[in-house]
Amino acid sequence: MEWEAPLPGGVAEITFIGNATLLIRYGDLTLLTDPNFLHRGQYAYLGKGLFSRRLTEPALGVRDLPPRLDAVVLSHLHGDHWDRVARRNLDRSLPVITTPHASRRLQGLYGFSRATGLPTWHHHALLGADAQVRVTALPGRHGPGPARRLLPPVMGSLLEFGPPGGPVRLRIYLTGDTLVFPGIEEIARRCPEIHLAVVHLGGTRLPGGLLVTMDAAQGARLVRTVRPRQVMPVHYEDYTVMRSPLSDFLAETRRSQFPADVLMCRRGERVRIEAPA
Repeated sequence: MEWEAPLPGGVAEITFIGNATLLIRYGDLTLLTDPNFLHRGQYAYLGKGLFSRRLTEPALGVRDLPPRLDAVVLSHLHGDHWDRVARRNLDRSLPVITTPHASRRLQGLYGFSRATGLPTWHHHALLGADAQVRVTALPGRHGPGPARRLLPPVMGSLLEFGPPGGPVRLRIYLTGDTLVFPGIEEIARRCPEIHLAVVHLGGTRLPGGLLVTMDAAQGARLVRTVRPRQVMPVHYEDYTVMRSPLSDFLAETRRSQFPADVLMCRRGERVRIEAPA
């Protein structure tokens, strides 16, 4: 793939690799999210002795990535978001912006010395020659009630892009593997102007039927709460534990008074999102 074509000012380009793995370019900055490069048929480890088989092929391999990455934005440390391929092949000097839990493990166990753990509502800035991005950790909850203690802590991320030292021009919200809970209402209050929400769907269910990622109804409820200008669905139909298909979410978006336009990006495709004038 060609990665060097310059982008117009105020424009982000998103490449959907699969599951929750995206490449996001803005100016001269390139971010990778939740790197998952396992092949179809391979198993991701979900912790507590649980595995899930991948049903889809990633659109790119880890060796197909751009020669320069500025950072990884990692929502949490699960095998379908940070897999053994990423652990073995990504540069250990690459900045990783993630939860404090994941940061400690990435530094201590795997040698990723520049892993930065962000408590909720804390931020970290990355500066390029002609662009900057501020990454803010947003609330997320991977499981209901006491069951969330069985799962790794998760964060959403607010990416605020603009020129170096200048105003924010484009805001992208990555939900991470969250359910709808009161923290989503806090995001709506504190982040009133989101241009694109990238929603992690799938309706992932663990043994016993425990729902740990948003299904179609919850995803639509999050969008109605946060009210972004556009919504892009990801994290669906990639693993055997995902039970809520993309078609169910798209049906929700066609209901009356849905507040966001749908930005569809299939695996292997690129889309552009432009800041409003």
